[in-house]
Amino acid sequence: MRILGIETSCDETAAAVVDDGARIASSVVASQEHLHSKYGGVVPEIACRAHVEAITPIIDEALERAGTALGQLDAIAVTTCPGLIGSLLIGLAAAKTLSWLLGLPLAAVNHIYAHLYAPALDEPLPYPVCGLIASGGHTILLRADSPIAVEVLGTTTDDAAGEAFDKAAAVLGLGYPGGPLIDQAARTGDPTAIRFPRTLLEPHSLDFSFSGIKTAVLYHCMGQNARGRHDVPPPPPEAVPDIAASFQEAVVDVLVTKSLRAVDRCGARTLVVGGGVACNSRLRAKLAEAADAEGIALRFAPPALCTDNAAMVAGLAEHLLAAGRVAGPDVTAVSHLPFSRAPRTAKKKAKT
Repeated sequence: MRILGIETSCDETAAAVVDDGARIASSVVASQEHLHSKYGGVVPEIACRAHVEAITPIIDEALERAGTALGQLDAIAVTTCPGLIGSLLIGLAAAKTLSWLLGLPLAAVNHIYAHLYAPALDEPLPYPVCGLIASGGHTILLRADSPIAVEVLGTTTDDAAGEAFDKAAAVLGLGYPGGPLIDQAARTGDPTAIRFPRTLLEPHSLDFSFSGIKTAVLYHCMGQNARGRHDVPPPPPEAVPDIAASFQEAVVDVLVTKSLRAVDRCGARTLVVGGGVACNSRLRAKLAEAADAEGIALRFAPPALCTDNAAMVAGLAEHLLAAGRVAGPDVTAVSHLPFSRAPRTAKKKAKT
């Protein structure tokens, strides 16, 4: 089955052609980073307009790179949740139009579950698996018994990890997007220089909270006598590496601790990691070390599939369609994440 996938959940316009849920024939992503960088984050209205302008050329390019005509497609897939509602609707309108014109089945894909599936485009996953998806909009732990049988174990109660990276980078005067810039600055810094808080919530919780860590960075840079001010200049350049490294270490410690808890809780011995934050070098190193010590198989999505892309959407769609989950013409976009949370049962030797 040859599927055209479309992804417009945030600020990337993406299209891809994937065969049989595994082989990527093409994957094209148009970034809007240059449009949003001066604002320090994604502006929804700007993102929508950019999607409108880019969606048709990106689909055409994906088909051309795959050497595929519209008449050679077997299905259309599109992200319908979660994300910026205006952005989602642009991709959905394009997908519905193609599905109707070509008489092809349409698959409505959950963006988070597609991130969890992304490593399978590199090598099949040994289900069941435990998953950590960390990005600018989401930080979530999941258990998957198959590509389409997924339960949520824990999610963020406030800010996502990627958002905390963006806000900390803004405080440090590094720019946007913050994740790669913090990672780069931290390489020459001392991760033990500043003891930023590690918010783990209740002892057995699998939920996340990152609002405190970004506030701690702000207060550190402001000084104890400057709380409440909003015109705080960035710290001197020589102080930035230590602050970046210490902040990064705190966020990574929480992600690693919670991921190991989730693996222990759900009983799966393979940990899958995806989302933009999965590109962070310190997270990859610390998770690899911890997984090796615990005898856990670790699978990162390839870097090109960590950030938003349509290949993961088309790949997961193969399994949805095989299970008969075809979206009707009334399918709509949903900004939030509709999910089923796994029961919070007591766990043997839960690590704190």
